[in-house]
Amino acid sequence: MAPTLEGERPGMAAVDEGDPPRRGRRQRSRSDIVERRAAHLFLAPWFLGLALITIGPILASAYLSFTDYSLLEAPNWIGWENYDRLLDDPRFFQSLKVTFIYVGVSVPLQLAFALALALVLDRGIRGLAFYRSAYYLPSLLGSSVAIAILWRQIFGTEGLINRVLQALGWDSPPGWVSTPEYSLWTLILLHVWTFGSPMIIFLAGLRQIPRMYYEAAEVDGAGRLRRFFSITIPLLTPIIFFNFVYQVIHSFQSFTQAFIVSSGTGGPADSTLFYTLYLYRKGFGDFDMGYASALAWVLLTIVAGLTAVNFVAAKWWVFYED
Repeated sequence: MAPTLEGERPGMAAVDEGDPPRRGRRQRSRSDIVERRAAHLFLAPWFLGLALITIGPILASAYLSFTDYSLLEAPNWIGWENYDRLLDDPRFFQSLKVTFIYVGVSVPLQLAFALALALVLDRGIRGLAFYRSAYYLPSLLGSSVAIAILWRQIFGTEGLINRVLQALGWDSPPGWVSTPEYSLWTLILLHVWTFGSPMIIFLAGLRQIPRMYYEAAEVDGAGRLRRFFSITIPLLTPIIFFNFVYQVIHSFQSFTQAFIVSSGTGGPADSTLFYTLYLYRKGFGDFDMGYASALAWVLLTIVAGLTAVNFVAAKWWVFYED
């Protein structure tokens, strides 16, 4: 046994040697507490906004959907009557039809166009930064009131499109935004034009695909189409899935274009009566906020259901590296 100094108990040295690690742990724990408190402090405005701007209105809307509320008088509880009214409302079904056609046609066309341009830009052309910014600009402006007004003027009876068609020999082209057969398609074209956001995401995804896969396939004699469908598409499926889900959710919320182009009526003949436009008209036009809240919850259910279906179906066509 090693000798000990006078007054020193055996084992004291071991205790003293263990003190610095314990002090270090205490210091780290205090530091963690300070960091957590700082994080909570910085996150407090976001949580406050979540409670007051998101969760609060959601709960209020859920309550109002079971009431008769005109914005001018106190809500009156009526149970499921608002939801029963939906089944007898032809404009509700018309708005669903218009919205599903709009989403079902515009989203695939927009993504296909965005992917095609991303493939072109991925080839390394000169001035890539300029083209990328220029092509992204429609996504920033497409949902604005100014662009919607411009779109209505371009596709109007005396608009730019008809003047070009008349110069090409068409004597009396239709008013595209004032004819029920064509009005919705002008809005679909406007949505396809806002391809910039998914294009940038596609371009980033293409840049992440290792070039050695294409080189190996080219050595094996694979052509461009074979490389596209066997390498590009499978490795890009996570990006396609993200863009598809995001654009579907965003398209169901489209409002400004239909409101401006149809002057807030959803016409002609309800051909541009988007679901959100009908919801707005019931809530702030007819002051039937209880019914509008029921419409909002039906829309939430539809979007959530479609998103869930997309996530379930993704396991059959989305491929990840693992």
